[in-house]
Amino acid sequence: METARVLVAADKFKGSLTAVQVAERVTAGLRRVVPGLAVETLPVADGGDGTVAAAVAAGFERREARVTGPLGDPVTAAYALRGDTAVVEMAEASGLQHLPDGVFAPLTATTYGSGELLKAALEAGATTIVFGVGGSATTDGGAGMLAALGARFLDADGKPVGPGGGPLATLAEADLSGLDPRLKDVDLILASDVDNPLTGPKGAPEVYGRQKGASEEDIAVLDAALMHYASILGPETAALPGAGAAGGIGYGALVALGARFRPGIEVMLDVLGFAPALARATLVITGEGSLDEQTLHGKAPAGVAAAARAAGIEVVAVCGRLALPPEALEKAGIRRAYALAELEPDPAVSMAQAGPLLERAAESIARDFLAG
Repeated sequence: METARVLVAADKFKGSLTAVQVAERVTAGLRRVVPGLAVETLPVADGGDGTVAAAVAAGFERREARVTGPLGDPVTAAYALRGDTAVVEMAEASGLQHLPDGVFAPLTATTYGSGELLKAALEAGATTIVFGVGGSATTDGGAGMLAALGARFLDADGKPVGPGGGPLATLAEADLSGLDPRLKDVDLILASDVDNPLTGPKGAPEVYGRQKGASEEDIAVLDAALMHYASILGPETAALPGAGAAGGIGYGALVALGARFRPGIEVMLDVLGFAPALARATLVITGEGSLDEQTLHGKAPAGVAAAARAAGIEVVAVCGRLALPPEALEKAGIRRAYALAELEPDPAVSMAQAGPLLERAAESIARDFLAG
């Protein structure tokens, strides 16, 4: 009989456990039932927050830079580097986590710091940059990012337009001639689980504006401003998948930086070395905080399960809450899901006790799939 070898490739449980902690807890639970079990851990991410942490866990070096936060204050942001490949996470510079509680700036939050973070990766010698976009506090179409990299956005008086998406309504001229020349020699991969266009009913302001504090009036202002901005930089690109990612930073990267869009989980599995790890496994455990309809649209567990199923390897999942029926799980390639909510129905307690509960769930997996 083949010796069992488990690969734990799960994303974070948002608000409770990092992807690294999830892997540690699952490993502890499995080994309580099967002592000495061979377990390999590969924390994963889909381009959103936690992407740099996943790269560092996979052996990349963590680097830090002081950059401009979404409200204009300095923040410390991390990126990951291995050889000439960098993993840059826009949320590190321009994410919602940099906003004080209850403080939003939907019209003026800027991606300038994301441009500074990309520049730091260039300075470090990166020629391949995986640019994970998600969790942004911004809806500026990437204008701030481009300005940090040398672009100029001017109003009718020849003055620079203000930060954020709102002021783009006054844009008269976009001068991209000053963009950092090193960008021409870089393979910039836009890694996102979002394939929305820039504007319109499925665009960045309408779909994601409210979570960044935008009122209905703000959304209309931002949509019109981004449409105007795109009319100057290139309207065709605004309709491309991923242009609406992270408040339109996807558009800025696609239209001006020569980026190519790929689903975030696919890129990250490549970068993290998932294929060789999968080849060594007899069972894969994936998961995230909530397994729901969104999971099926490019989130980490769906990507892991699809790759494992293609290789003929069984997959089970762990999660905080499960909102998918068995047939949807099966269709995604997940044999069975173990939810913490089944062990502790109170969501607040479940989140607070996520670590010990996850160990118990892993014990159940070991008994069901590995013992004997």
